Amino acid sequence: MKKVVTFGEIMLRLAPPGFLRFSQTTSFDVVYGGGESNVAVSLANYGVPVDFVTRLPKNDIGECALMEMRKRGVNTQNIVFGGDRLGIYFLETGAVSRGSKVVYDRANSAIADIQPGMIDWKKVFDGAEWFHWTGITPAISQGAADVCLEAVKAASDLGITISTDLNYRAKLWKYGVESEGIMTELTSYCDIILGNEEDAEKHFGIKPEGLDITTQGHEVTAQAFLSVCQQMMEKFPKAKKVITTLRGSISASHNTWAGVMYDGKKMYESRQYQITDIVDRVGGGDSFMGGLIYGLLKYPENDQNALDFAVAASCLKHTIKGDANLVTVPEVEKLMGGDASGRVAR
Repeated sequence: MKKVVTFGEIMLRLAPPGFLRFSQTTSFDVVYGGGESNVAVSLANYGVPVDFVTRLPKNDIGECALMEMRKRGVNTQNIVFGGDRLGIYFLETGAVSRGSKVVYDRANSAIADIQPGMIDWKKVFDGAEWFHWTGITPAISQGAADVCLEAVKAASDLGITISTDLNYRAKLWKYGVESEGIMTELTSYCDIILGNEEDAEKHFGIKPEGLDITTQGHEVTAQAFLSVCQQMMEKFPKAKKVITTLRGSISASHNTWAGVMYDGKKMYESRQYQITDIVDRVGGGDSFMGGLIYGLLKYPENDQNALDFAVAASCLKHTIKGDANLVTVPEVEKLMGGDASGRVAR
């Protein structure tokens, strides 16, 4: 395989141990992660050559984030340096009926101050066949949105496959613009679009026909989202595939998990997993995207296999503490094959 490139922010994640609330804790567990860096780690675990591109402060904390990527086998040679700080987010892990909470502290981070021209995209994309970005990056700042546009234009000119995870984050779009205009232009360059029903509605006003997402509870069906996929393809004619994850939230500790993929003609559906006693659901969508990119590269003529790999990979992520999905191809294929026993491998 040729290399995959991802672009976005990596952050310092600070979380109270276990299920403690912010007001209870006297210490924080440290993890580094972010949407596109998590995808890069997944791909590296699967043996795919992958570059993660970002902007980091030239200080000890930025160096720690860099070391985390290197440790996981991700190429960091195209990361640029500047700015004063690494973005931070605080995570309070929920349980049962109490949902998780995220508090961002990422204003004026190194990547928030990025500007066009700082990254040599022609150099970055040398030897690449795939570029991935998420809706989180253009939500950070106008500069980050401008550089993201610079990247998708360069990738498009080179004929590189472009994917996005729409990832709407209400707490981030705060710099005086609406997401729809920026996201519509960026997404128009994409071949592969991942997003759930909330992403489609918040970014583009696209809603599932005949489904009220505010009252759907945990009864999520694939066919309910066929209209979303069709509307997305109509809005973005370059798109070859539109994919939706189907998460049913029975509680913070128990979710159902599945996915669908639409190629303009056929809707592919995965099996549904029951994920009980969730360890960490943060990064679940990123692990799906990493699995999907790998699946589409490995099974270019078998969309069902690609989708099944993505869903199984992200199902396993819910058992792993931290942002990134630290699983291997054999582990994913074992679950794809129906072995969910969790028995000790001796």
